[in-house]
Amino acid sequence: MSLKEILPGPLGFGTAPLGNMFRAIPDEEARATVEAAWDQGVRFFDTAPFYGAGLAETRLGEVLAAKPRDSYVLSTKVGRVVLDEHETAARDLGEKGGLFEHGNPNKIVHEWTAEATERSIEDSLRRLGTDRLDVVWVHDIAQDFHGDQWLGKFEEARTGAFRVLSRLRDEGVIRAWGLGVNRTEPIELTLALDEPRPDGFLLAGRYTLLDHGHALQRLLPMAQEQDVDMVVGGPYSSGILAGGTHFEYQQAPAEIIERVGKLKALTEKHGIGIKSAALQFSLAHPAAAAVIPGATRPSRIAEDTAALAETVPSAFWADLREAGLVSPAAPLPNNA
Repeated sequence: MSLKEILPGPLGFGTAPLGNMFRAIPDEEARATVEAAWDQGVRFFDTAPFYGAGLAETRLGEVLAAKPRDSYVLSTKVGRVVLDEHETAARDLGEKGGLFEHGNPNKIVHEWTAEATERSIEDSLRRLGTDRLDVVWVHDIAQDFHGDQWLGKFEEARTGAFRVLSRLRDEGVIRAWGLGVNRTEPIELTLALDEPRPDGFLLAGRYTLLDHGHALQRLLPMAQEQDVDMVVGGPYSSGILAGGTHFEYQQAPAEIIERVGKLKALTEKHGIGIKSAALQFSLAHPAAAAVIPGATRPSRIAEDTAALAETVPSAFWADLREAGLVSPAAPLPNNA
């Protein structure tokens, strides 16, 4: 079953910020943000054990426990097992060091074997307070966390997590599975395999207004050929396209700030919001099934909903293309 058949609409909610990403968020604020997403009609929620060492899953589950289970789609990830014991040393997160320093202190084991995958799913079900998952992503088997060792992690997942999730899908326990990564190469490698076959993928930060050229070269043509859908994560490029200061989970460099300035000048010229441009660009690709911006404040959800609904004139997209701010190969809304 394709992701477009499973997902309830183009806008979902990414819960990484609920794991206290970048800052400590009060429980009541996190709860109110999930409730705001629900009130705005969002029915697709994505989470992961990695987000705050289980904190995001627990917070999300507390709110969704009061909602009818058949009324929403839930996805989480495998690859990290959260232990009861607490971490005493600094976490090794590759390029993402310090990302969840305000999350739970529990130790995290990074493992993609069959046994770890099954345990991870059981633990996620418990934290989320639910009896089933709709979509499961194989999380972060890529260079940004593992450097030159990433191919070894990929092979561990291929012989472990991939096969477990394929079996669970075939048994009807889950509806779909795929990869959830911040790099294109692991997905390209997966799509080149004869088996097992993923249903889709969650690509974070690689199909945004600021970074999409690489995905268009090889990955997305492969996905279209195989009729595999994409969920776009991180459409605001870690916040820089939504008024923040982060790009790729770090302080944005000068060249990115300059590029964002040019984008903002164009959006102001046409009287639209930069969030509208960001979300609608990411969804314009035929492979895109949904976009899942994250948020930690209830007001941000209404902004996302409004951004998706805002009418963006074709002239904006034409100017964007003419200014060289998007790849010539990128599909644009309104066939601009």
